[in-house]
Amino acid sequence: MLNTFFALMLFAPPTGGQTPNQSWQLVFPVLMFVVFYLFVLLPQQKQKKSKEQLLDSIKRGDKVVTIGGIHGTVAGIETDKKTVLVQVADNVKIKFERSAIANIEKQETGDKLAAKE
Repeated sequence: MLNTFFALMLFAPPTGGQTPNQSWQLVFPVLMFVVFYLFVLLPQQKQKKSKEQLLDSIKRGDKVVTIGGIHGTVAGIETDKKTVLVQVADNVKIKFERSAIANIEKQETGDKLAAKE
């Protein structure tokens, strides 16, 4: 049984005399590609699309977290939309690439915060 398994995996005809059906030799690689596409490539494409939408929605005043873990508020966006100016403290602004923004923190309005108290 082990010899048959290795023969199928290596696409070699078994030593039993009969040659395997040639169409089965094509099914295995096609099936492997379909599984790879469904479990690796498709989720990666969805994640990339959602990240791009997140970066496109950045506007002045948003609270953001960079990939380095720096928290700050967007003070400005360059006209080419490739760099973002983030204020991290009073009179301290750092320029980041837009792709360096990891997350936009959702800030609740003052009315909702006052209602929770």
